[in-house]
Amino acid sequence: MPDIDSSIDLRAAMEVFFHAYKAFTAKPDEILARRGLARVHHRILFFVARYPGLSVKDLLGALDVTKQAINMPLRQLVEMGLIASVAASHDKRVKQLSLTSEGRKLEEALHKEQARLLSQAFSRIGDTATRDWMAVNSQLAGRQESDDSSH
Repeated sequence: MPDIDSSIDLRAAMEVFFHAYKAFTAKPDEILARRGLARVHHRILFFVARYPGLSVKDLLGALDVTKQAINMPLRQLVEMGLIASVAASHDKRVKQLSLTSEGRKLEEALHKEQARLLSQAFSRIGDTATRDWMAVNSQLAGRQESDDSSH
């Protein structure tokens, strides 16, 4: 395995990552702030939009947070009429989440800007670099098995 530290300036890679994340979150942060919301609310909206009918338990797993950590922001979104929480037909103890029409409008506004940035970047760098970007981010997120089982 090549010595990555000698072939790539990791501080430069981190700097680019920090700036990219800032650009990726800037517009959504503005939209959220106007409603008194933050990134945690955005993450909840994102996963509920991506997986309609998601249970609270599954949302906790997707976000990798505790019920305590998500309780207040989720309650705020429900109280603001952005998320609906209904008992599942198969088990009344299970709460299933979905976006309301207002929640969908907000999530679509947040999604639109981020999708535009990604689409623009991916079209500029091409398919191979896009797949590599996905692979790097999957590794960082811990969602892909390492090729080297000794680590």
